[in-house]
Amino acid sequence: MSVNNYPVRILGSGIVSRCMALLLAGQGLRVALQSRLAAPGGDDVRTYALNAASVDLLERLKVWPALPASARTAVREMAIAGDAQHGQLAFNAWQQHARELAWIVDAAALEAALEAAVGFAPHVQLMPDPLAGNPISSQTLTIVAQGKHAALREQLGVRWVSHAYGHHALAARLVGDQPHQGVAHQWFRAPDVLALLPFDRSEAGTSWGLVWSQPAEAARHWREAPVAEFEAALTAVAGAAVGPLRLASARSTWPLAVGHAERTHGPGWVLVGDAAHQMHPLAGQGLNVGLGDVQGLADTLAAREAWRSLGDAALLARHARARRLPVAAMTHVTDGLWQLFAHPHPLVREARNRGMALVDRMGPLKRWLASQALRA
Repeated sequence: MSVNNYPVRILGSGIVSRCMALLLAGQGLRVALQSRLAAPGGDDVRTYALNAASVDLLERLKVWPALPASARTAVREMAIAGDAQHGQLAFNAWQQHARELAWIVDAAALEAALEAAVGFAPHVQLMPDPLAGNPISSQTLTIVAQGKHAALREQLGVRWVSHAYGHHALAARLVGDQPHQGVAHQWFRAPDVLALLPFDRSEAGTSWGLVWSQPAEAARHWREAPVAEFEAALTAVAGAAVGPLRLASARSTWPLAVGHAERTHGPGWVLVGDAAHQMHPLAGQGLNVGLGDVQGLADTLAAREAWRSLGDAALLARHARARRLPVAAMTHVTDGLWQLFAHPHPLVREARNRGMALVDRMGPLKRWLASQALRA
């Protein structure tokens, strides 16, 4: 079937694009979806922290039950430490009247489950080029989900506004001997932020996903450092909480920045996910916000007037208005936290640690903060 017979065309081959295609196909829309790009060589050490809203979306798409049990782990408590003894903050699920605060998910397993679901979706057709030389028109809808380096965004003349943090994230898989008890850990230490995300116990021991944000030179050093030196550095930070840690994968790094597209829609096109916005990973909300775009756009299209086309500019503006506040709020929260915890001044250091301790004692505020993350 020609691409002209598909009223929705989606560019992108990741989690956001696959969820978008499945959700719109469930509305009976015919979707031309970009074929998945060849996976890069080497280990995929990425992990995602999914909130309740994202898990609910994956359940409705019948993807969540298809994930292997070993690829998803419930987080029932989050332990956060500052860079002083009194800087401690903890969240737990029972305070939120929830079964869990989040789920830690293996990125490769989630992508594989989505690809299998797409293969069974009767209204989705995989194509190397969903546009296939056809111009963008307000009578059809082109959804750009190509990530922060989206090529079509540049072709549309949309300016990408970005600020580099000068930090890189380092990711790896670790194993330890002590059970994780469903607790995720995070250490805020100027100028770095180290997070350990729990996985279910494997044959090698308790599995952890590491995300370590630090200045670029430090990240490059620890990516190449001898294994014993790397393990000793991690254990020095986290050993009191989780015990000795051992490296169980390759180490991967990437630069960190905050950014957004100056425009996220126009007649016949809309940007979603990282093609529209980028934020610091310290709160683990980037994919959750992207899946919020997916659900929001699907809801807007489902509620459109019968006479409106899918690419109607006013309809897409309606979606953009609905997403502006939640996206901006989460971007400002993550950027503000990074600015606060990266600041080296002793007075700022003391203030942030005392602030953490104060928030930890304020039950209503803690519950409100956790509730925002659960539904971002």
